[in-house]
Amino acid sequence: MKRTRLSTLVAFTLGGLVIGYLGDLAIVSAGTKALVPPISLAITLVGVAVIVVALAWPIRRAVKGKATKHLDPFRAMRIAVLAKACSLSGALVLGVGLGITLFLITRSVMAPVDTIWLALATAIGAAVLLAGGLVAEWCCTLPPDDTETEKEEHAHA
Repeated sequence: MKRTRLSTLVAFTLGGLVIGYLGDLAIVSAGTKALVPPISLAITLVGVAVIVVALAWPIRRAVKGKATKHLDPFRAMRIAVLAKACSLSGALVLGVGLGITLFLITRSVMAPVDTIWLALATAIGAAVLLAGGLVAEWCCTLPPDDTETEKEEHAHA
């Protein structure tokens, strides 16, 4: 499995930005209140980020050779996939949070400051989830193979 690319994260963030802005615009155009995410969403995103990094840390210790227990490769792969999913979903929700914030700021009637802060809190929580997913991906990355020593051994044989 390859690590998440920056271009993929930027594409997900921009897609989320468009979805958040146009979704809120459509909701308000239909005559209902603007969608404002609750503070519990931001807290949950940060909590998930902490859990993912905590799950990936023993894998990093095993990769570095500092762990005393045997590492289950299936568990390591599941955590690596979870880390990738967290980085992608964090980028998407970051874009949605920024899109909602942008919509609330650019309205002709100024939205209450509390709603703008709630949308920004969601974006910040998603950014923490994105960073946590990337750190967990880094923890699950194997070191590169040492091909120079293998080449030297074959040359002398």
